[in-house]
Amino acid sequence: MSSGTRRRQPSLSQLRAFAAVAEHLHFRDAAAAIGMSQPALSGAVSALEETLGVTLLERTTRKVLLSPAGERLAVRAKAVLDEVQALLEEAEAVRAPFTGVLRLGVIPTVAPYLLPTVLHLVHDRCPDLDLQVHEEQTASLLDGLQNGRLDLLLLAVPLGVPGVVELPLFDEDFVLVTPIGHPLGGREGIGREALKELHLLLLDEGHCLRDQALEICREAGREDAPVTTTAAGLSTLVQLVAGGMGCTLLPRTALPLETARSNRLLTGTFAPPAPARRIALAMRAGAARGAEYEELASALREALRTLPVRVVS
Repeated sequence: MSSGTRRRQPSLSQLRAFAAVAEHLHFRDAAAAIGMSQPALSGAVSALEETLGVTLLERTTRKVLLSPAGERLAVRAKAVLDEVQALLEEAEAVRAPFTGVLRLGVIPTVAPYLLPTVLHLVHDRCPDLDLQVHEEQTASLLDGLQNGRLDLLLLAVPLGVPGVVELPLFDEDFVLVTPIGHPLGGREGIGREALKELHLLLLDEGHCLRDQALEICREAGREDAPVTTTAAGLSTLVQLVAGGMGCTLLPRTALPLETARSNRLLTGTFAPPAPARRIALAMRAGAARGAEYEELASALREALRTLPVRVVS
């Protein structure tokens, strides 16, 4: 093709507008998502259609649909934008490590107990890093990591997700929390088989801690699902225990904060090897700032040694 007939190239602004519409299938929501006015967004998509010579959207009075061509090209547009973002992150990482924005996702059963250590470390070691914290459940965090909304995760592993690299930090035991007067309250060396008979209170579905507790029960030989009452967070769960509604399992890092809320609780420890969970950082395989994340993981392991955990070397 001669230079005189060379087709015009789409702009990044046009691709961002189209990708947003393809994701939201709504002009107003798409415009809000990328901080563009609705007329400007509509104009950018129309300009992209003219540049490419294809119809990307089927517009009706009630909704927006992708055309067959739009379905195919939306995937390409997102890939281009992801690569551009990766290029910018790579340039930022080369220019000045531990600067710019770092979007950290944390699960709710970790955030209240580890974030003080994380924030203190970042404040002291990385003062120019703009750390943005997002507390979400595991499935949402993984989706955010894979689509580029989040950069790094702090959560329980193993994940077993292709394309996600885990940087283990520590292991921590689970502790049995009971109401006052419970026969296992305050005991040490509790056998796991005791879980077969307990009335256990668990978190709602979607929390990985719930799945871990159920797995511990299965390992102890319990076949039924010991769930009649659930809670959205550990604080509520512990208050239910204090009220005599049952027992629960807490990770040791949560114990000081959660059991301090009531004087009607007792704790019991399990005989070795106690049931435990592993906490790690997780990043995308090949992340532009991977070396920084590994360095951060190393620094975190040292900072976390003051907590009741077994740091992974």
